[in-house]
Amino acid sequence: MARILVAEDDKAVQSFVCRALAHKGHGVTAVDDGLQALEALAEAEFDLLITDIVMPGLDGIALALKVARDRPDLPILLMTGYSAERQRAHNLEELICRVITKPFTLEQICRTAEETLARDRARRAPAPGGAFRRRALS
Repeated sequence: MARILVAEDDKAVQSFVCRALAHKGHGVTAVDDGLQALEALAEAEFDLLITDIVMPGLDGIALALKVARDRPDLPILLMTGYSAERQRAHNLEELICRVITKPFTLEQICRTAEETLARDRARRAPAPGGAFRRRALS
């Protein structure tokens, strides 16, 4: 299945998300903040980044901006429990795939991750005539 990087500073949420995705057969790597996520991304390839928005060090918005610039083909799924932070993420629609609001169920996080991965696979699929579709960045 997919290789997923989860950046979440709340250990209970991190464990819940990682167990849920691993149960679905994904390879999951967990880190505690955005800086550790950047280190992990420099060391390994991932198919999806799932990150909390509010984290110490480098928050999820700053992480998403850096990753979208440096690795524009990596889909990004943001998690938040704060409505104001969700609005900040809403302004990044061109760079991120989805925002999921906490608290969420095991089914919701797995479904959202699967939908994000499926959308990315469809985006990468050859278009008629052999050209590939790419996500446009502003």
